[in-house]
Amino acid sequence: MADLKALGADAKNWPFAEARNLLKRTGDTTPDKGYVLFETGYGPSGLPHIGTFGEVARTTMVRRAFETLSDIPTRLFAFSDDMDGLRKVPDNVPQQEMMAEHLGKPLTSVPDPFGTHESFGHHNNARLQAFLDTFGFDYDFRSATECYRSGMFDETLLKILHMHEQITGVIKPTLGEARRETYSPFLPVCERTGKVLLAKIAETRPDDGTVVYEDEDGKLVETPVTGGHCKLQWKADWAMRWTALEVDYEMSGKDLIDSVRLSSRICQILGGKPPEGFTYELFLDENGEKISKSRGNGLSVEEWLEYAPPESLALYMFNSPRKAKRLFFDVIPRHVDDYLTHLSKFGEQDDAGQLENPTWHIHNGAPPAPDSELTFGLLLNLASVCNTEDPGVLWGFISRYDTAATPETAPILDNLVGYAIAYYRDFVKPSKNYRAPTDIERAALEELVAALKAMPAEADAETIQTEVYEVGKRHEFENLRDWFKALYEVLLGQSQGPRFGSFAALYGKDETVDLIGRVLAGESAAAE
Repeated sequence: MADLKALGADAKNWPFAEARNLLKRTGDTTPDKGYVLFETGYGPSGLPHIGTFGEVARTTMVRRAFETLSDIPTRLFAFSDDMDGLRKVPDNVPQQEMMAEHLGKPLTSVPDPFGTHESFGHHNNARLQAFLDTFGFDYDFRSATECYRSGMFDETLLKILHMHEQITGVIKPTLGEARRETYSPFLPVCERTGKVLLAKIAETRPDDGTVVYEDEDGKLVETPVTGGHCKLQWKADWAMRWTALEVDYEMSGKDLIDSVRLSSRICQILGGKPPEGFTYELFLDENGEKISKSRGNGLSVEEWLEYAPPESLALYMFNSPRKAKRLFFDVIPRHVDDYLTHLSKFGEQDDAGQLENPTWHIHNGAPPAPDSELTFGLLLNLASVCNTEDPGVLWGFISRYDTAATPETAPILDNLVGYAIAYYRDFVKPSKNYRAPTDIERAALEELVAALKAMPAEADAETIQTEVYEVGKRHEFENLRDWFKALYEVLLGQSQGPRFGSFAALYGKDETVDLIGRVLAGESAAAE
């Protein structure tokens, strides 16, 4: 058996590069806490989204690469910042008026508008865990509320109190003049109202472990900074968490570069060591603009998974994480077929090649064997030419093309059939636009019909593709791409498609002849 540890030391993909940096940090020695800690963060004011999936998926890829390089135990904390005050009522929840009455309170103190959990924070935490469990992620859930209230953070909170001036000195230069006057990392939780207050800290009392703040009614109130009586503002909170939990690795988006820099400085002031990090680029919408949760201009996990398997979404996250990428419906088919291509190559690669294969990272080193050579693009075009939303119709063609394939023996393919029909229904069918062939195209189509009729019944995709290519060369196309584009536009009502020989082999040689014949007779290529 190959030494994967040695091979991983030379692997070129980014998860192994990150894992090697983390291994240098540890000196290949188990930390005193007994494990290397990976962390991802989640703000539970809303439901988990595609960014949440991306961060956990990418962090898990680095974690698995690290475990290949080292025998040091690892853990992943999925941390929920559920002690944050509710700043505004989300648009997509019931009982809006009730929620508005609790603005400013920690999310775990706001009643659950859905009526299923102890609080709104608990509801969204449960949704986060169910979301992560759906994808089989290995993680430990951590709640900010529980960590603060249990005393887990007390020691570090007291350090922050003792180093209050140094820490405020890090943050104040980044603030406006008015905010600099009142800034403190501590946000008291008002005993009277239960709200997390952005209050002026009138005095710090390190020896007593307290701060004195100006309440909303103008009175001065003394409160402990420990035990959940205070929460920290964002950058100090992140640094405190890194220090208290001894986080070794956490990635973050490009929009948090400044936060990482400032939190790292605070972590060092506290005597901690900032984690190794990875800055990933942000997603773009169909117009190339930054995706925003508040604007809702992105693509959700649920939407992607309606049209494609989760592995294709994981591949999207694996590919070029430092490059800004469009995240819209039209990127789905390519990522499905790219995933299938990587999966088909895995079994043919040596151990070093397999470590470079994205499916190794997507499937934690053990990808399944492919069960068909059919691509998502082919299935889309089969659905298109059949004009069907019935999986049974597609399986009729598939079973004739591959007599051994059934929904039971080819579960990956069976799932793809369902995804292809859904994608065809919602995106391909509404945009189909057939056109009549030109004189040059008509002559080429007539010759193609004759060539197909002359082929043996068992002619395979390569044989058909070669003949299609030769027919195109014999006619006066400026570029052979124009010939294939014509086939797609005239026969499929779209400007792109798979290799035509593969499509004809799957659809059937005789059926392809009939399809072209209808077009030549002036009929629509769309199936009735």
